[in-house]
Amino acid sequence: MKRYSRLAAALTVAAALATTGCENMKQIKHAPYPETPRGEVVDNYFGTEVPDPYRWLEDDNSEATAAWVAAENAVTNDYLSQIPFRDAIRERLTQLWNYPKEGAPAKHGDWWYYSYNDGLQNQAVIYRTTEPGKPGEVFLDPNTLSEDGTVALSAMSFSKDGRYFAYAAAASGSDWVEIRVMDTETKALTEDRIEWVKFSGAVWAPDSKGFYYSAYDAPEKSVYSSQNQFQKVYYHTLGTPQSSDRLIYEDREHPLRYFSAWPSEDGEWLFVIGSEGTSGAEVLCRKVSQTRFRTLLAGFDYDYLPVDCKDGNLYFMTNEGASNYALKRISLDDPSQVETVIAEHERNLLEGVGTAGGYLFASYLQDAQSRIAQYDYDGQLIREIELSAIGTVGGFDAGKEDTELYYALTSYISPSTIYRYDIASGESTLYKAPDVAFDPSLFVTEQVFYASKDGTQVPMFITHRKDMKLNGKNPCLLYGYGGFQISITPGFNPSALMFVEQGGIYCVANLRGGLEYGEAWHKAGMLENKQHVFDDFIAAAEYLIAHKYTSSERLAINGASNGGLLVGACEVQRPDLYAVCLPQVGVMDMLRYHKFTIGWGWAVEYGSSDNAEQFPYIYKYSPVHNIKKGTAYPATLVMTADHDDRVVPAHSFKFAATMQYAQAGDAPVLIRIDSKAGHGAGKPTSKRIDEAADMYAFLFQNIGVPYRSVGE
Repeated sequence: MKRYSRLAAALTVAAALATTGCENMKQIKHAPYPETPRGEVVDNYFGTEVPDPYRWLEDDNSEATAAWVAAENAVTNDYLSQIPFRDAIRERLTQLWNYPKEGAPAKHGDWWYYSYNDGLQNQAVIYRTTEPGKPGEVFLDPNTLSEDGTVALSAMSFSKDGRYFAYAAAASGSDWVEIRVMDTETKALTEDRIEWVKFSGAVWAPDSKGFYYSAYDAPEKSVYSSQNQFQKVYYHTLGTPQSSDRLIYEDREHPLRYFSAWPSEDGEWLFVIGSEGTSGAEVLCRKVSQTRFRTLLAGFDYDYLPVDCKDGNLYFMTNEGASNYALKRISLDDPSQVETVIAEHERNLLEGVGTAGGYLFASYLQDAQSRIAQYDYDGQLIREIELSAIGTVGGFDAGKEDTELYYALTSYISPSTIYRYDIASGESTLYKAPDVAFDPSLFVTEQVFYASKDGTQVPMFITHRKDMKLNGKNPCLLYGYGGFQISITPGFNPSALMFVEQGGIYCVANLRGGLEYGEAWHKAGMLENKQHVFDDFIAAAEYLIAHKYTSSERLAINGASNGGLLVGACEVQRPDLYAVCLPQVGVMDMLRYHKFTIGWGWAVEYGSSDNAEQFPYIYKYSPVHNIKKGTAYPATLVMTADHDDRVVPAHSFKFAATMQYAQAGDAPVLIRIDSKAGHGAGKPTSKRIDEAADMYAFLFQNIGVPYRSVGE
C-alpha cells in the first residue's frame, strides 16, 4: 500500500495543478496550412446545387492526394513535437498499458485455448493448456505474421473435433482478410488459403472437413476505396485450392446485400442470413442434402439472430414485436409453428443469448450495465447470476457437453477480471485478476440521467477521482457514438484513466441510435431522427457545464466512426460549446459515403442522398456541408488512417480541408493521418499508444492545462 500512497500523493498534486491551470503554459503556433486547391465540382440533388471543392481528395491513388497528405502530416507533426509534455504522456500511457491481459479460456478438443498479452505486445498471443490454471504453451503468435505488428487476427474458429484452427488475418487495419488453417496437432499451417474475404471468418461444417465463408470478387480498381458488391457464400473443402470452392449462395438481383452461412451442429440444416445493411435480416434455410434454399424468416424489417438448432427447431433472437428483443423458436418442418421461449423484458434489453452445458444464458442490459440469467430450453428460469461488480460481461458460451465456462467482467476503472462458472451449481469463483499500475480505489464511476432537447432522459457514465471538486474548472472529455444498434457499455481504457489521473473527468453518454434501451431507442436516432443523437450529445455537454463538472473552456469531445460523425456534426452546430474536438475516422460527407467500399450498407441507418425524401435531412447535418466560413471553431485534431477501407480517409481529408479554409479563430485545425493503419480493429499496441499520446497532448495543450508527471 505504500507504493499506492506515494502515487496518490503525486496524483493529488497533478490533479490540483490540472484544475487550476497554468498561466505560463507554453503557447504553440502551427505552421501555415498547405495550399489546398478548391475545385469547381458542383452536384445537383433534386434541384439543390451542392459544391464539392475537394472532390479531388477522394482519389487515394493520385500523386496530388499523396502530396497533400504528406504536407498536412508535416504541419501536424511539427505542432505536436512542440508540446513539452507529449513524451511524458506517452511514458505514462505505456506504464498503464503495460499489464498482463489474459482472455477467458475456452475448450476445443483436448485443449483449453486463451489469449495473452504480457503487457506491450502489439498483438495478443494465442496460448493453450491441458487444464485452466496450468502453464500454457504458445499456439499462435500473431506478432510473427509481420515485422511491425500490423497484421492482426480478425476472426478465429476451431473445427468441431478440435483438429483444425482457422484464422482470418487483416493487414494494416484493412477489412480485407486472408483465411489460413492450422493443424492443432502439429501447429503447422496447411496449404489452405482463402483470399478476398470481408466481414467473414471460417464457419466450420459439423463434420470438420471444411468450412463456409463469405467473399467478394477481387476489386477492379482501388483495393481500399472501390465499392464492394455481390457478396457470395462458399464452401471450402480442406486440402483443396480456393478455385475449387463450391458456391453455396449468391443473389444476382441484389448486389448490395451481405450474406453469411450458419450450419446446425447436427449437420442436417444449413442457414444463410442475409441483410441489406447494419440492421434487419432475412433467414433462408435448406437441408444439407438439398440444393435449394427457402425463406424461413422473411426480411428485412426486423432482426433475426440464430442461437441454436435443436429438436427440429431454430432458436433465434428477434425484435419482431419485441423492441427489447425476445428469444423464439420456429419449427423447421412447419414454419407456422413459432413459440416464445424467453419473453421480452419490459425494461431490460436482451442483448444476446449464449449456449453452454445444455442451457441458455441470456445477457441483458439494464441501464447499459450487464445482467446474466440462466434458462433451460423451454424458457424456465434457472437462476439470475450474481456478478461481483457493475460493468460489462462476456463469455457465457461453451460446448453442450461442458460443465464449466469462464467469463470476463470489466468496468471503466478495472480491466477484465476472469471468473470460472459452474454450470450446475451456478457458483462463480475468481480465476484471474489483472495486476495494474494504479490504485483503483482512487477513482469512481457514477451514472447520471439528463434531459435531452425534447425531454428524453439519457444516461451518462462519469468517471473521476474521488476527491474531485465540482468547481467548473475540471478538464472533461465527453465520448459518444449513438448509432447502428451499438450499445456503449463500461470498459477499461488506459488512456482515459491517464486523463482521470490528471484531475480530468471522463464521460460516456448513451445516446439514442444505440441499442441500450432496445429497438425503439435505436429508431429514435436513425434516418430522419438522426438529429436526436446530436441533441443528446449537446445536452450532455450542457449538463456537465451546468452542474459544474467543467466549463466550455475545459471541455473536449471525442468519437470514432459514426462517433466521428457525431463530433463533426456537433462541432459545426455548436462551436461555442467546446474547447477541443477530436473526431476519429468519421463519416463526414453524408452525401457521398455510400459510393465507397461498403458504405452502401449504412443507408439503412442514415438514408441516402440518392433518395429525394432523405436528402434534405442528411444534407442538413452533414458535417462537411455545414461548415461556415468565418466561424471561430474549437481546436480540432482530425484522426484517420491510410488503410481505412471502412470509412475511407477522404471523409476526414475533406472535413479538415474545409475546416482549415473556414476557420476564423486562432485555434488549430490539424489532421493526423496514420500509415499502415485502418479503421481501428487490430491496431497494434504501439500505434494505439502513439495515437493516444498525440490526442491527449493536443487536448491538454488546447484547454490550457499542462500534463504533470506522476511519480511512483
